[in-house]
Amino acid sequence: MVRTTVNLSELPEGSTATIRDIDALSPTSQRLLDMGFVPGTPIRAVKRAPMGDPTTFEIRGYQVGLRRSESALIDVEIKPDDK
Repeated sequence: MVRTTVNLSELPEGSTATIRDIDALSPTSQRLLDMGFVPGTPIRAVKRAPMGDPTTFEIRGYQVGLRRSESALIDVEIKPDDK
């Protein structure tokens, strides 16, 4: 099965993926890690705001909104049939 890696900001609404990497050079990365955005964790794009920013994600049983600039720091892996 082929898997695709994209930025979390590109994950289509309703799709589920697995976090693969976070940009460690960003000052925001530690806050994201503290919030549970760690590699290997499943995440789902729940809803995108009308103008496309922010997006609500479901992770570890709770929902959190991230700006596009924050979600772009996170790489996720999706399966083609989950797009």
